[in-house]
Amino acid sequence: MLLPNYNEARKRSKEEVKKEYYHLEGTIKNIGKEKKYYIKTYGCQMNEHDSENIKAMLEELGFREADNYLNADLILLNTCSIRENAHNKAFGMLGRLKHLKEKNKSLIVGLCGCMAQEEKVIDDIMKKYKWINFVFGTHNIHRLPYILEDAINSKKQEIEVYSKEKNIVEGLPVKRASKYKAYVNIMYGCDKFCTYCIVPYTRGKQRSREKDEILKEIVELVKEGYQEVILLGQNVNAYGKDFDYHYNLENLLEDVSKTKIKRIRFMTSHPWDFTDGMIEVIKKYPNIMPSIHLPVQSGSSKILKLMGRRYSKEEYITLFNKIKTIPNVAVSTDIIVGFPNETEEDFTETLDLVNYCKFDNAYTFIFSPRIGTPAAKLEDKIPIETKEKRLNILNEVVNKYFLENNQKLVGKKVKVLVEKESEKPGMLCGYTDTNKLINFIGDKKLIGKILDVEVTEAKTWSLDGKTC
Repeated sequence: MLLPNYNEARKRSKEEVKKEYYHLEGTIKNIGKEKKYYIKTYGCQMNEHDSENIKAMLEELGFREADNYLNADLILLNTCSIRENAHNKAFGMLGRLKHLKEKNKSLIVGLCGCMAQEEKVIDDIMKKYKWINFVFGTHNIHRLPYILEDAINSKKQEIEVYSKEKNIVEGLPVKRASKYKAYVNIMYGCDKFCTYCIVPYTRGKQRSREKDEILKEIVELVKEGYQEVILLGQNVNAYGKDFDYHYNLENLLEDVSKTKIKRIRFMTSHPWDFTDGMIEVIKKYPNIMPSIHLPVQSGSSKILKLMGRRYSKEEYITLFNKIKTIPNVAVSTDIIVGFPNETEEDFTETLDLVNYCKFDNAYTFIFSPRIGTPAAKLEDKIPIETKEKRLNILNEVVNKYFLENNQKLVGKKVKVLVEKESEKPGMLCGYTDTNKLINFIGDKKLIGKILDVEVTEAKTWSLDGKTC
């Protein structure tokens, strides 16, 4: 049994990160024969891609995917720890699964992802959720087949969570959710240690995949007919900083663009590492989409310093203005309200920044203290009613600009990757080059193609259109 340890997770050693390849051995491949699995995924795109790997590993073991957790023999929760709301959802689901397991003793239940890396979560599982069969963390996803085998054979709760990241494992199988756009990890972990963020503890130190492995994966995706790749990392802009030679995200973007993939996106970016060279590469290559997610978190330099963001409001605005020189670019962001010691003046500065930047999209949140982070220890005198009021005011402002930016597209033709049938009956949907959702009437044969769509109507969070 291996349990998470925050003291170990905080450490950043200079030990070389090596590469190894995934390999499945022996008769273990039959343990899922005639059984079904169900995965519930919470959190970011990195978690979604982890679940794509997990699904493929389970299917190598003989499992088939169930359409509903009620029909599954194995249920796995891939969890997120970025905010308390994500915690509550996962534990709420565990409550439902407990009742299900009481009725079906043979049901296997597992938990993985970022919550598994938290000391408090594992302590609670060992004391209050002894019926959970197995737990593993973010650093040992490749060990899932063996952890699962041990849980089945031992009939005991198996917990294997590495507190320190190990080698980068290449060659993991993947069952992609889409046939047309694909997630590609380019790096893992984060070394920024923003005071409110648990990610450096749950995902480990910054470590980059070698460019040859990334490019090989993308070349294969092009051959398979994929139209778009999303390059993933907790802080993609820091790609290559751990290499002992000069090769960074600017270089990688240029090399990926030459693979002939039709569309390239990347996320998430930290303003501190966004370079002028990256901006020039995005301008140069039309297959790098003009859509940038650039979290600001606050418009107050005082609060940014307390957050450990390492830039001021003025420095963010300077970078924002540089990015806006990219033709047709759309910029989205993240904003936290109610951070400890945030005054009305600080909040007003955030509103001023939003009114200046007029973001195309924004993910807004009330501060959620995460145990083990420095910000969780700060005295918080702001009443929840004040935080909720500030969030409502902020949302009114950002929503106004979402609609205004969308209205500018009415009557224009936009390039759209058609992804699937829309939730609106008789319509298709996809995303523009600036990452805006658009619904339009069209034949299902268009799914998977990139085509021109004329925008006919603008809404706050989506567009309507017609094929040209």
